[in-house]
Amino acid sequence: MNLLSTNALSLAGTVSAVAAFVLAVPAICLLILTLSAGRPKKSQRIASGVSRSVRVAVLVPAHNESIHLLPTLHCVMKQLSNDDRLIVIADNCQDDTANVALSCGAQVLERTESKLRGKGYALAFGVDALRAAPPDVVIVVDADCILSEGAIEDIALHCIQTQCPVQMLDLMHAPPNSGPRTRMLEFAWIMKNWVRPLGSSRLGQACHLMGTGMALPWDLAAKYMLATGHIAEDMKLGVDLAIAGRPPQFLSTSQITSEFPLSAAVSRTQKSRWEHGHLTTMKQELPKLLSVLLRRPGRALMVLAMDLVIPPLALYLLCLAATTALLVTACTISAAYLCALLIVLMACGAMLVCVGLAWLRYASHLLTVRELMNAPFYAIWKLPIYLAYLIKRKSSWTRTERKT
Repeated sequence: MNLLSTNALSLAGTVSAVAAFVLAVPAICLLILTLSAGRPKKSQRIASGVSRSVRVAVLVPAHNESIHLLPTLHCVMKQLSNDDRLIVIADNCQDDTANVALSCGAQVLERTESKLRGKGYALAFGVDALRAAPPDVVIVVDADCILSEGAIEDIALHCIQTQCPVQMLDLMHAPPNSGPRTRMLEFAWIMKNWVRPLGSSRLGQACHLMGTGMALPWDLAAKYMLATGHIAEDMKLGVDLAIAGRPPQFLSTSQITSEFPLSAAVSRTQKSRWEHGHLTTMKQELPKLLSVLLRRPGRALMVLAMDLVIPPLALYLLCLAATTALLVTACTISAAYLCALLIVLMACGAMLVCVGLAWLRYASHLLTVRELMNAPFYAIWKLPIYLAYLIKRKSSWTRTERKT
């Protein structure tokens, strides 16, 4: 080996050693949250049998959703009282979304603005329409979601009791007879939207907002739900509210569910938006959150920072694998890299423990052990998504196209 290649390998080893120490932090955070989550709570309504006097407005932002809208509206309507309102914001629609919503008895707001597009703008439009006669609680439900029984009542009462935003359990299911890849997506969703929020809730009484199935007291909705085209407006909103002293609460006993799209191409587009949104929020909001945490320590901010420091797990797995390979090679020229190699191997072990515990407690019915062992291939499938983030990241909201 000539001097040039030795120096190059040494430099790569040094960079990888630094990366090993950096990569250990998400592993520690993921392990703490997973262990704190424990086993799933039994689904038991917190407001069963309680008379509700809370006035609720349910906002349903919808862009060309006429095909999928009816089941959502029927589900919501069954849970509303006479003093509640169901408002569909038909946002830049080219189909009959507005007519479908009207036929179901919902109030419809039609918004046409070709330049200011996105869910945040639609929600702000809906909130503005409520200012003349504000409700006690504003609840956001996406146009393709189904709520569990009593979810509206439970989340509204919990929101009033805590005077904080509340996020119910948001799950996506693989369609019937789906292949292992889609079921792997469902498992990844369970880890991100169930295991980690449950852990952060039990550890610090806080979680990130997820965009649908979330409720805000009117004073927060009126002040914070401003027009924005941010690709992950929900996570940003949750961080802002936590910094303001009103951290989002997790209500795992109520659920909102939807299905992954059948098309692989559509699924990849959807995942690109989510992953790019996660990485963008991590880049923009984590420094701000850590800065506030240093000045004003608190459990709520701490657990939100712990969750936000964890990158998408497929990306994390790829980074761990690449760093491990480089450090193994670097150890052939110097034992000085052995400590860094041990650290990254421990990070790998911690991630495996987290994935194994989450699968055993929450998703053993979903994937076989053999299918779970194929997780690295799932990570490789997502590699183009992360490369696209470096080259041409998604910076604004885009609707997920679905086929009937």
